[in-house]
Amino acid sequence: MAVPQFKRILLKISGEALMGDQGYGISPDMLSYVAEEVRSVVDMGVQIALVVGGGNIFRGATASSYGMDRSSADKMGMLATVLNSLALQDVLEKKEIHTRVQTAISMHEVAEPYIQRKAVRHLEKGRVVIFAAGTGNPYFTTDTAAVLRAQEIQAEILLKATKVNGLYDSDPLIDKDAKFIKRINYMGVLKKHFNVMDMTAISLAMDNHLPLVVFNLNTKGNVKKIVCGEEVGSRIND
Repeated sequence: MAVPQFKRILLKISGEALMGDQGYGISPDMLSYVAEEVRSVVDMGVQIALVVGGGNIFRGATASSYGMDRSSADKMGMLATVLNSLALQDVLEKKEIHTRVQTAISMHEVAEPYIQRKAVRHLEKGRVVIFAAGTGNPYFTTDTAAVLRAQEIQAEILLKATKVNGLYDSDPLIDKDAKFIKRINYMGVLKKHFNVMDMTAISLAMDNHLPLVVFNLNTKGNVKKIVCGEEVGSRIND
């Protein structure tokens, strides 16, 4: 039987991943799929927190490029992450996986406010915790929020879910000759400006020695394989 190598992890999922094959919004099939991936590690006794993006509904950076005030656009993006988080919470709860959503901006009737000690307590009790609304501040991405929350809850590793198998030297969806990178250090990602996460997120992970794994979410069982120590995707560390 596979033995987990980590006690507590953080999984970062983009909003786009929740679209599935749709062009916009939330795919019920994809929500169910993600919930089963989460269940696979919960059943092993691993504590898991999630940070979900909002790009399937609204992307603040894109809106600001059209002339919208960046601060307002990013706040709308934060609300989009709350919608995704509540949808994911609902499907997890329907699968009898106890879940809590915590938001970085106050909305007490919708979800709990983010409180670090309370989040850790939920995890210790075996609940899944979904962190919504990014960092609660404009100009910071949900990737940066994921690294920040991972540090605050003392997660041992951050799993960054993508549509491809890991890190490449160019976009594999465009360049068929793109070379796969299995291991790389933080500085290598920063120097080469790889677009896997924003530079603020990578720098924060580097400063705190938080290992990152970039992997393909659409390959069933990948989350469990990584948790059990299998070499899946690309690893970024010291």
